[in-house]
Parts: sequence; structure tokens; C-alpha cells
Amino acid sequence: MMKIRFTTFVKYLLASFLSVPLLYGAWLLARMLVFDYFTIPTESMYPTLKPGDKVIVNKLKMGARIYTDLNFNLEGQELKAFRMKGYSGVKHNDIVVFNEANHWGKLFFRINNVFCKRCIALPGDSISAVNGHYQNNNYDEMLGLEEEQTRLENMPDSIIQGFWVPPYVNGWNIKNFGPMYIPRKDDVVNINALEASVYKVILEWELGKEITWDWEKNESYANGKRITQHRFQHNYYFMAGDNVLNSCDSRYWGVVPEEYIVGVVTHILN
Repeated sequence: MMKIRFTTFVKYLLASFLSVPLLYGAWLLARMLVFDYFTIPTESMYPTLKPGDKVIVNKLKMGARIYTDLNFNLEGQELKAFRMKGYSGVKHNDIVVFNEANHWGKLFFRINNVFCKRCIALPGDSISAVNGHYQNNNYDEMLGLEEEQTRLENMPDSIIQGFWVPPYVNGWNIKNFGPMYIPRKDDVVNINALEASVYKVILEWELGKEITWDWEKNESYANGKRITQHRFQHNYYFMAGDNVLNSCDSRYWGVVPEEYIVGVVTHILN
């Protein structure tokens, strides 16, 4: 009887030891393919999200991103990954977690360097701000929080004079800018001085060439050679914080490539 009990105990012990790594592996697999969670560090999405809030991110909507190279360079690198098929993709007004793309005017990937913002425009949309309120040619409903945009509308112009967004010399600012077209993969766009200024970072990423422009001639150049059109190779998204007066977002650093999106926020844990 004692021998049988001892054997049962050993089997139970072995099963317990084996179950721990299996459960941990299942947890990691679920975080890689199904969901993940992040802690909000700033007030850029206030009052929707507050610093310290935790958000659960659904990766299935967009499709899980699978890295093909796990040798990450913390200083930054080209993103090497493919995306599994999602079931709906990002929609207008979704709150999205994505990797920061624009680093000091250059587009590259850093692991675990993420932002959380609201999607204001999808590939193929044209986005603008009029008296502080977002306007999207493909979406008639409210984008973001109306009360926060009204605060911006009522802010004296003298206070926001330094809040310029590209193209700086054209006088765009966070209260009034655009319309700005959000590039969609395979769309061919005319590239004059305005477009070169707005899309400089992503054009340099896609072409691997330095982009410059001449406002007087209304011309743009790639490594000094004039370009008049460009076929975009990626889908892009315009992301902005609900706290329009205190959010570093696409108004300042430009659009987000689709490959950089982690997933869509579905739950908020206060």
C-alpha cells in the first residue's frame, strides 16, 4: 500500500513539474498570437486612459505579428516580421498600440518601444483639423473626444503658435492643418514640395534616398534627382491622442506603417 502511494506521489510530482513550463509556454504563445497587455505611462490619451491604467490588446483583429528575426538591436533596426490574417483590421476611433516608428526623422523599429493612441484616419483617408476639430473625408462621426477638441478650439492662437506640424513653413498647426492624404499601399501620389515635406520620413524609408524640396519651384527631389510621383509600398495610419493639447502623435511625427501596429485595445483596467 505504501509503495502504491509513493508511486502515485512521484507521478503527481512529475506532472506538477511538467505542467509549469507547459502552462508558461501556453501563456507566452497566447501573448504572441492572441493578446497582450500594456501599462499607460502618460496623459496623452486622458481622460480616456490615465497614467497607470493597463490595457488589454487584441492581436487577432489585425492579425498577430510574427518576428522572423529575434536578434533585436536595442538601438533600432529594420522590422523583420510577417502578419497572420486578421478578422477585421483597425477601424476609425479604435484605440491602438503600435511601435514608435519615427525616431529623430528616421523610420526604424525598436522592440517594446510602444505608443497607445486613437486611430483618426485609415489608409486612403484624407485628414484635416478645422478650428481644433478633426475632419475625415471618409468618416462622418466624431473622431476622438469632442470636449477636448473644443478646448483646443477655444485656446488663443498666441498660445499655440509654436505647435507647428509638417509642413512647417505652410503654417499648419495643431488647430488647423490639412487636408493630408494617408497613403494606401499601391496608391500613386503626385509628389510636389508639400507632399515631400509631409511624407519625407516614409519616402526616405521606402526609397532609401534623401528627400528634399524647393517651395518656390514646387518641386521635390530624391538624392537630388527630381521626382513627380511615388507608388506607396505600405499602408499607413494617422494616430492621435485624445488629449489634443498634450499628445505627441501623428500631427508631429507623421503616419504609422501598418507593420508597426501591435493590436487594438479591447479592455481597460483602471
